[in-house]
Amino acid sequence: MGTVYTNNNSKKYWIIGGVVAVVAVVAVVLFFLLSGNNDEKKLKDFYTLISEKKYDEMYECLSEESQKTYDKETFIARNQNIYEGVEASQFSIEVTDEADHQLTYTVKMSTVAGEVSFENKTMIEDGKIVWNDSFIFPNLTSSDKVRVSEDEANRGQILDRNGKMLAGVGKAYSVGLVRGKLNGENDYDKLADLLSLTKESIQKTMSASWIKDDSFVPLTTIPSTDTQLENQLLQIPGVQLNTEEVRSYPYGEVTSHLTGYMQKVTAEDLEKHQGEGYTENSMIGRSGIEAAYEKELKGTNGATISIIDETGSTKGTVAKQEKQDGQDITLTIDVNLQKDLYNAFEKDQSASVAINPTNGEVLALVSTPSFDSNDFIYGFSTEEWDALNNDKAQPLTNRFRSTWVPGSTMKSITAAIGLETNSLDSSKDFGAEMKWQKDSSWGDYYVTTLHAPNPNHLKNALIYSDNVYFAKAALEIGKDNLEKGYKSLMIGEDIPFELALTKSQYTSDSFDNDIQIADSGYGQGQILMNPVQMASIYSSLMNDGKMMTPHVVKSTESSVWAEPFSKETTDEIKADLIQVVEDNNGTANSLKNNQYQLAAKTGTGEIKASQDDTTGTEIGWLSVASTDSSKPIVITTMVEDVKNRGGSGYVVSHVKQPLMSYLQK
Repeated sequence: MGTVYTNNNSKKYWIIGGVVAVVAVVAVVLFFLLSGNNDEKKLKDFYTLISEKKYDEMYECLSEESQKTYDKETFIARNQNIYEGVEASQFSIEVTDEADHQLTYTVKMSTVAGEVSFENKTMIEDGKIVWNDSFIFPNLTSSDKVRVSEDEANRGQILDRNGKMLAGVGKAYSVGLVRGKLNGENDYDKLADLLSLTKESIQKTMSASWIKDDSFVPLTTIPSTDTQLENQLLQIPGVQLNTEEVRSYPYGEVTSHLTGYMQKVTAEDLEKHQGEGYTENSMIGRSGIEAAYEKELKGTNGATISIIDETGSTKGTVAKQEKQDGQDITLTIDVNLQKDLYNAFEKDQSASVAINPTNGEVLALVSTPSFDSNDFIYGFSTEEWDALNNDKAQPLTNRFRSTWVPGSTMKSITAAIGLETNSLDSSKDFGAEMKWQKDSSWGDYYVTTLHAPNPNHLKNALIYSDNVYFAKAALEIGKDNLEKGYKSLMIGEDIPFELALTKSQYTSDSFDNDIQIADSGYGQGQILMNPVQMASIYSSLMNDGKMMTPHVVKSTESSVWAEPFSKETTDEIKADLIQVVEDNNGTANSLKNNQYQLAAKTGTGEIKASQDDTTGTEIGWLSVASTDSSKPIVITTMVEDVKNRGGSGYVVSHVKQPLMSYLQK
């Protein structure tokens, strides 16, 4: 029995001893593995602090010896200046070897000069990083500097369809002072008055510590075309004008709502576009094509990150990225037509859209009154900015983006919907009535018209623009067919266009009311139309029922937006619209000429609180098209407040010259 116990105990102790031995071996292995993993984690955590710009916490991760070599203030300033100067981000660390707490690893990071990748080594002592300047970039020493040289990309131009520059490089003068040449305080007064600056702001600028007597100190930028201002400035001792390149808009107000403008970036811009090459001195597209195509126009700046030794010589290049100039954006716009339409309505609050109905190319896109995009380059005084914003005519409002009561321009659309849905007989005589209501349930509400032709069928109703006819027609067409027609015309849908447009709309709920259905037939009711969409709809009437997608950038492929009408429908409507011009009683008869056959529809949208309101305003409309297949064009113009100015006739008389000039060129 004793032998048995001895053997069992012996075996037992051997097993335990074996377990202890295995545990000891595993512990040693785990110690080294975990130690290594811990070293790797320390390194990666350190780079995380770099990416988070926590430079003070980075310093606490340094070994005792490293902290003796680099005081905290120097370390923080050194790292912050370099990492933020090269715009380092998106760090990736891969440890490729480790032995005796020495780590070999690969660093990848994004910088202003593209991706930087290099292999490096470091030691971990007592859980702390042994750090010197080569940790940032290999071969960098404490006496070296890191320099970033930028090569700014040229911004792309905005061109019209014929290559005429709408936005691009122009010349300007940088106005500055050389302090040593100034006569005295009176010069500050003269300069402040000429440049719309304050004397105090000029004096503050000139008091900077870096300025020497022979230093040129820039104050502002002025157009190089203002020769009178140039001569007045040069009469002041100490004033110097240096030529510089600026963004220029040679057509000024004519194209500014279209091209948009640029402004200096804000802190929000820099945060939103971090890593995209913007600096505190950058300009950015703020509206129009400048904003919509900012990325393409801007291009990519070139940059070189170099290590410079204490003698000022280039020790090595860390990374280099060649600049890529911005793309030119060519528009479908004919700037001559754009200019003619602008000049015709310069003093009005208006929007004009010209479209090629066969392909959707926008030939002109005008909003008046306007502003000058150049002013945003040169800057505003407080008084100038306040005057622009407080102008009752609202020149900053882009009217081709907005929606408006369409008035009688909806009559052609109502008719086309009726024909397309077989709910309107174009030969039916609805009877000539100057004042009409469906029945006594309408109370005091009547539809009135200025002209009631006899016979009162569709063609005459369009020629004379009879409200009563189209009120009756809308009720005959019916709510469901009208809604179906509006949907086929994409009314209520987002407008596919390079610039943001307010979508046209109709209120479906109100169609349960017969008065609203009747009013919608002649463009009152609850309908609001965007001028670009209105021009597109009239284009379909000239293009066998195909409504092309409107576009203003020439590279955009033409496509069909919708096919609301058949050729049979559009042929009949087009023939009637030709008579609106050709017939002596037509509301657009003044457009009649011996050279070109035109089709047109006028409209006057009333904006008033009630039917009896006499204080409301009127909006004038015209949609006119050439039927000549070699000169395809539709122009839609909306003018605010034409009441007592001829109504839609005012619009007709002002569109005629730009249209004829375009057709005759």
